[in-house]
Amino acid sequence: MDYKRGYRQEAFSYQTNKDESKVFVYWRGKQVTILKDKETKKFLRKIEGMEHKEAQLVMAKLTGNFKRGNERDSKRRML
Repeated sequence: MDYKRGYRQEAFSYQTNKDESKVFVYWRGKQVTILKDKETKKFLRKIEGMEHKEAQLVMAKLTGNFKRGNERDSKRRML
């Protein structure tokens, strides 16, 4: 498995409903967010034709579930 920036490469997935008015985004098999209407169309246009790795990053940013590189470990933190 490829670990990069704190999450597994295949950690995110998504599903649409029949009429594509909603997108359900999953992280490790658990639903984490639902996109509706305009957000759905924007998301689907954005990831269309993207490679898997790029789509994973888009979904990570969308859910806020990714590390930005500026977090500190609590052990190293000096108060």
